[in-house]
Amino acid sequence: MTTHEGVGTALGAGDNAPLNNRVHHVRSGELDGCGAISGGTVGSKKLWMGLVENPPLSATDNHHHGDSEAGIYVVSGHPVFVYHDGIQEVRLAADPGDFFLVPPFVPHREENPDPNEPAVVVIARTTQEPIKVSVPELYQRKEPETQ
Repeated sequence: MTTHEGVGTALGAGDNAPLNNRVHHVRSGELDGCGAISGGTVGSKKLWMGLVENPPLSATDNHHHGDSEAGIYVVSGHPVFVYHDGIQEVRLAADPGDFFLVPPFVPHREENPDPNEPAVVVIARTTQEPIKVSVPELYQRKEPETQ
């Protein structure tokens, strides 16, 4: 095995697109906002991945991620993921180490009810760039009927 220390790939002004025949390393100090892996940072074609921190006593708006699936890993804190099951809001409380899957077009929101500790999560989406579509309220996503 060959180890190369200190080789990063985050794009800067004037850089060409990164090569797609090697592994890319994005260090924590090189994040593009919250995005680490995207078309803009490493030339990803189908994947977006980033780190998101929700401050204490915060909540996102109601939203979905279009046709992108979202996989979520809880790094620290105790976020709550809220969606609608067709009858009522469902609240899923998380602990560090938990994983979640948010299917395409499913309206949801993330909350951090803790008054002191931020909630930190890693998110991976099946599109190279983040998609966030705000919606006025949570509702159950209906599967399209096939004929």
